[in-house]
Amino acid sequence: MLHHEETGAGVPIVFLHGNPGSSYSWRHVLPHVGPGRLLAPDLIGMGRSPKPDIAYTFADHAGHLDAWFDALGLDEAVLVGHDWGGALAFDWAARHPGRVRGLAFFETMVKPMAWDDLSPQAAERSRKIRTPGVGEEMVLTQDLFIRQAFTGGVRTPVAEADLAAHLSPFPTPESRRPVLAWARQLPLGGDPAELVARIEAYDEWLAGSERTPKLLMTFEGSPTLLIGEKMAQWCAEHIAALEVVACGEAGHHAQEDRPKEIAAEIAGWLDRHGLR
Repeated sequence: MLHHEETGAGVPIVFLHGNPGSSYSWRHVLPHVGPGRLLAPDLIGMGRSPKPDIAYTFADHAGHLDAWFDALGLDEAVLVGHDWGGALAFDWAARHPGRVRGLAFFETMVKPMAWDDLSPQAAERSRKIRTPGVGEEMVLTQDLFIRQAFTGGVRTPVAEADLAAHLSPFPTPESRRPVLAWARQLPLGGDPAELVARIEAYDEWLAGSERTPKLLMTFEGSPTLLIGEKMAQWCAEHIAALEVVACGEAGHHAQEDRPKEIAAEIAGWLDRHGLR
């Protein structure tokens, strides 16, 4: 069973983190969202959730998330996703369309990607991470991947205490295996094929779900961003019932840079559409 943080009551609003985060990533967002049953799980192998001996594929994560939703009986839920949490939210919604009231997302994988969708620096890092031996050295032997997420993947490096909290679930090379697995699954150039197929399936749902309100929060001012102007335009053209709002300057881990802006946009969107 996944560990999760929970506050409030009413409509379930589920916040799904990315790599290498945890429910801790939402600590400055949740207090400003307002009413609702706010739930922030730690994905399997992340945060305070168990670390079983599995491959940590997207399908593994989706299966554990399915079990968590079912164990808590979460229906008529609103999903908020960042990074891989956004992709998991899309995937869950596409497979459980009758259980989703709305979807908010930012800095996530909205479609299969080409290598030139990444900056040259990001593409080079992804190639190294996918290289046997090199990736293990970068992510498992060292903890630089996690450190850099919260020092370079943000506009302002997090405080030492917050960095320690982000690092604490991953004290050993073995404990960092989920982080490496996520990093190697970025859907680039048609690989991994099974994940690309799942993304194409949820893209079909995103394009056709006119009755499900959606919110894309965009940012600017950092080379680490996944969703820039070009990708945001793709979303506007291919995702039904979508609102796009600009939330200011931030890095990829935008909850660290713009938590109050993210919360305010989510709160306003929830209320505009009567989602809680």
